Amino acid sequence: MSAALPLSLKAYRLATSCFRPFAGLLLDKRQRRGKEDASRRPERLGIAGRPRPEGRLAWLHGASVGEAITLLPLATRLAGEGYRILMTTGTVTSAALMAERLPAGAIHQFVPLDIPAYVGRFLDHWRPDLVCFLESELWPVMIAEIKAAGIPLALVNGRMSPRSFARWCRVPRTSAALLGRFDLIAAQSEDDGRRFASLGAPRVVVTGNLKFDAPLPPADPGVLEGLRQAVAGRPLWLAAVTHEGEEALAGEVHAAQKERFADLLTLIVPRHPERGEAIAAALRERGLSVALRSRGIALEARHDVYVADTVGEMGVFYRLARIVFMGKSLLGKGGQNPIEPVKLGAAVLHGPEVQNFVEAYGALDGMGGAVVVHGAAELSDAVARLLDEPAEVDRLAEGGARAIATLTGALERTLTALLPLGARRP
Repeated sequence: MSAALPLSLKAYRLATSCFRPFAGLLLDKRQRRGKEDASRRPERLGIAGRPRPEGRLAWLHGASVGEAITLLPLATRLAGEGYRILMTTGTVTSAALMAERLPAGAIHQFVPLDIPAYVGRFLDHWRPDLVCFLESELWPVMIAEIKAAGIPLALVNGRMSPRSFARWCRVPRTSAALLGRFDLIAAQSEDDGRRFASLGAPRVVVTGNLKFDAPLPPADPGVLEGLRQAVAGRPLWLAAVTHEGEEALAGEVHAAQKERFADLLTLIVPRHPERGEAIAAALRERGLSVALRSRGIALEARHDVYVADTVGEMGVFYRLARIVFMGKSLLGKGGQNPIEPVKLGAAVLHGPEVQNFVEAYGALDGMGGAVVVHGAAELSDAVARLLDEPAEVDRLAEGGARAIATLTGALERTLTALLPLGARRP
């Protein structure tokens, strides 16, 4: 029996209930910004877009694209154990990706807003037998409603940064009430596990980071071959999953190295594809010739920069470039997941702000599988050195492979912890 909700969570529940009449206004605003799918808007209100399949159902939830990709191997393995799979996410881009990559028979829905009436409607329809939230998804109403319904609840790939830990420590009764409702927290690291336990989680196991076991991103063979022919013979590098401002840094690198490397091509894949037009416009103001992939513009020899503002093609560009700078690590904090390019044989460059992937970057840097840069000048020098020295690219790729080999195995450990939990529900 779960403990009663503290006053803070009762107040949150009341506030979200009072907000319900205004939920449509929030969704309207998000829809105007391209962040909601109008045709599937009822799902955000807990109204199911599909019937519930027969049999045992596992509900897996991740916030966006990266989180959903992390959950895919777990979804596949749970399906192999006899579960039907319901995957929820909160973004349009993740929904499009899941339509292509979920295992056969799995269902995607948009997660309902964290409002009691909507969450209750969602649970009444789907009646999951096991719920897995990813990393740091702590939605108070969902957590309370799931436990009130007696459904086993797990946080997988659990992550608790020092900053988040400090914030939760200021509200100990709230954190204990939330984390105490999880039947299992499968933490990424010993440090994460200790933080969860000290905040009141009753059962914590350290399973490692599922992102190290994520499958390689797919690539359409025809698209990949067409791009390889378009860039044949050109020196190139990729600025991947960039955040605002980092595209300008990539432009600086290109401008600095353009004379030294004839026909240099800079590839940019922004974290938010909807920024593609603005990125292209800013780079053109610097005098660079830019092709925008979403416009269907063919990549030609005259183009300096190719902005791939599309969804679901990361695997193409990781296979196209062997020199990859990972975004959100110079401007913006936290970094982006380097595992996919490393597994595909790239030499990885990154800034110092990689707090969200400390273990991965620590292993890569420690085993000679990545290079840290601290600004546009260092990034430019590193790109030039790697373009000049293919053997150094090979050395970094080999170091990266060794590092990743020490970090895998989280999927099996997570599954071992989860299966007995799901078996408890009659």
